[in-house]
Amino acid sequence: MSAAAYFHLSFAPNIKLVSTVRRFTGEFYRRIIPDEDVAARLALATHELLENAVAYAADGDTGVRIELDAPNLTVRTWNRVKSPQLHDLTTAIDELNKAPDADAYYQQMLMRATTRTEGSGLGLARIRAEADMAVSYQIEGGDRVCVIAQTRIAPEARGGAA
Repeated sequence: MSAAAYFHLSFAPNIKLVSTVRRFTGEFYRRIIPDEDVAARLALATHELLENAVAYAADGDTGVRIELDAPNLTVRTWNRVKSPQLHDLTTAIDELNKAPDADAYYQQMLMRATTRTEGSGLGLARIRAEADMAVSYQIEGGDRVCVIAQTRIAPEARGGAA
């Protein structure tokens, strides 16, 4: 790939590393993207996607790749998942993408979260509503999932490396 600025990390699933990667992502892209809001939205999406990838990883490998290939800004995470979690994830993303209003869907998910017994279920909806990013997925080999959050950034939000 010929992205203008990117990094790729692979690590054993560890929830304690999620916040570390979020901080690194925010700092890294603040030096490349002059728009503080865009950098913050990117850090939020990275955190939410990694939190899911780490929580549901079926083996010892979780990965993230973040790239800016203007005007596209993309976060990808991947991991292997067991069948029930894969079904839940694809169903959640499909439902998210069918909702015409990201903010209304997020409010609906907030209400659902009050009755959940495991997790909040808010991460993906938060990416779409708060980070203003599209969410999709790719399944590789039947049990490896790549979750993708992507947005386009305005020319004035781009910039060069500091």
